[in-house]
Amino acid sequence: MKALIFAAGLGTRLRPLTDDRPKALVEINGMTLLEIVIRRLKKAGVTDLIVNVHHHAQMIIDFLQNKNNFDINVSISDERNELLDTGGGLLKMADFFSDGKPFFVHNVDILSNIDLKKMYDTHVKSEAVATLSTRHRATSRYLLFNKKNELYGWMNIKTGKMILCKKKKGKLNLRAFSGIHVISPDLFDAMPGDKNAFSIIDVYLAAAAYQKIVGYPHEEDVWMDVGKIENLEEAKVLLGQILDTD
Repeated sequence: MKALIFAAGLGTRLRPLTDDRPKALVEINGMTLLEIVIRRLKKAGVTDLIVNVHHHAQMIIDFLQNKNNFDINVSISDERNELLDTGGGLLKMADFFSDGKPFFVHNVDILSNIDLKKMYDTHVKSEAVATLSTRHRATSRYLLFNKKNELYGWMNIKTGKMILCKKKKGKLNLRAFSGIHVISPDLFDAMPGDKNAFSIIDVYLAAAAYQKIVGYPHEEDVWMDVGKIENLEEAKVLLGQILDTD
């Protein structure tokens, strides 16, 4: 099983901690965000991992080497010359996922005890091209799903802008994306070939018009965005639940 960890971001919401390190190496109780996510993915069965890097890239590369890649196969996707956003970053790694099997995508600044193996198995059974973890929480931008948890669109509730992928049928539910995906390689066919940097959300919205993309609700799980410096103290309390070390 393969996985991608998005770790190339500038970590601006974690400044000043990220002035001298990448956000992937910010620590909670002495453990880096990158190690936490790797441990979770390994537990789910991941054996081959790719990490994209940009901000303080060499520090991530050195960290992984010093940790013996946590005893799994780790590759690096180098974006030091240009940040490619989530869609462009994934497209750059398409060859890594050429075995035809679904794979995980996980943001490095997301902590959760979501059952990743169960999510993966649910994706396989659904025959969807992508499965997106979602939950009810306050945000300004929401994904829109029908009662079968099929993606129908996107909405910014601050501006009122809405994008519908296909003709609306009945009430749509507003769900916040949780930063963890399972993707089948067929999604690469929906990616633009005329630009380098683009959002994976834009790809999902385009693909949902003709392919099945579903949400994976996980209301009962521990979940936190630790890309915000104000959340780090609470994350220290939750880490034990996330790693099942209580």
